[in-house]
Amino acid sequence: MEENRLKKLYLRLMAVSVFRNVLKKPLFAYFQEYAVADGTEEKLRAYSHMVAEIYESGLSLDGYVRRAVSEDENVYIRLRAKRIVVDDKMERAVSNELDTLSAVTSLTSNDFISDLGVDFPIPEFNSRAVDLKELYNNRIENIDKYGYGIFSSAPMFRLNDNKEIEPIVSADRISIDKFIGYKDERQRIIDNTEAFLQGRPAANALLCGDAGTGKSSTVKAIANEFFGRGIRLIELRKDQLSYLPYVMGKISENPLKFIIFIDDLSFNQNDDNFSMLKAALEGSASAKADNAVIYATSNRRHIIKESFRDREGSDIHRNDTIQETLSLSERFGLTVLFSKPDKKLYLEIVHELADRNNIKYDREKLDIDAEAFALRRGYRSARCAEQFINSLL
Repeated sequence: MEENRLKKLYLRLMAVSVFRNVLKKPLFAYFQEYAVADGTEEKLRAYSHMVAEIYESGLSLDGYVRRAVSEDENVYIRLRAKRIVVDDKMERAVSNELDTLSAVTSLTSNDFISDLGVDFPIPEFNSRAVDLKELYNNRIENIDKYGYGIFSSAPMFRLNDNKEIEPIVSADRISIDKFIGYKDERQRIIDNTEAFLQGRPAANALLCGDAGTGKSSTVKAIANEFFGRGIRLIELRKDQLSYLPYVMGKISENPLKFIIFIDDLSFNQNDDNFSMLKAALEGSASAKADNAVIYATSNRRHIIKESFRDREGSDIHRNDTIQETLSLSERFGLTVLFSKPDKKLYLEIVHELADRNNIKYDREKLDIDAEAFALRRGYRSARCAEQFINSLL
């Protein structure tokens, strides 16, 4: 590719408006540096930064550009997500800009090597020409499944300390078919999520019961299972519940469906976060979005910690006070109890995990050792069974 063709592509990129934020990605910034550089040294520096950015992303050039375009939250995709008719001039601009960005995916290492004209080896990258216009139109047509912006490429998110919603990089990839036992309990959550996806009435859900029974893993597995159908999970810590209206506001107009996940939920008396969650569960307009449900887990059936002194109390209307503290769990439309497994279920889990890991072990001795392992920990659970198998591995 001659230098003037690289320069021409650079000029086309400078005219990009709808996808302007894509040009802020480091790779495009380095390409721009390359295109305007005067000497070979400056060009080499810009090129090496560009290749390093491709390597760092773990993608090819076309993969990098595709991700940048699909994650871009621009005015056009926001309007299309709301089913608003877009002006013809903007439609033409989007079409032309996608052609320009498609031209970037067609660049190869040889284009730069030829332009640089150096007599020593330089790093190369993988790439292939991609029709971004076709891919983007398909994304628009299925916007309620694919989403846009940061929600387009990851199933799980968290709220960081700067109040920004960000992807969970090391999110749990567990799938529903990996579970053993608790099939009926898990199916109730799956059915509720299915109803939510289909626009039918769906309940906020409380998964309560003993530790290590798979409550949190169930919610995460459901987020993974329904990712391709438009479900995303946003995890909030209990101390972040005051930001619940903020999060609901950020997602309220998004075409995707969201599970607001609160793990290991419990409150002390007079906890300020109590009222915020209560408002969301009751459907308060300021704390609830139509495209969101709340899934919470707790080791306690009644998630307000209460002492005998609290029950005796000094409140004149003592019964009203007690009912208030016990009523939060009742505000979840769906409560699913995950009880610790009996011996039969515990050993069933152990056997299945042993088979999956190809552990050759006398079955009678396996049962004895598994029971002894649980006894040392003071309880049986699915987690305990997994830890026992890991100890054999």
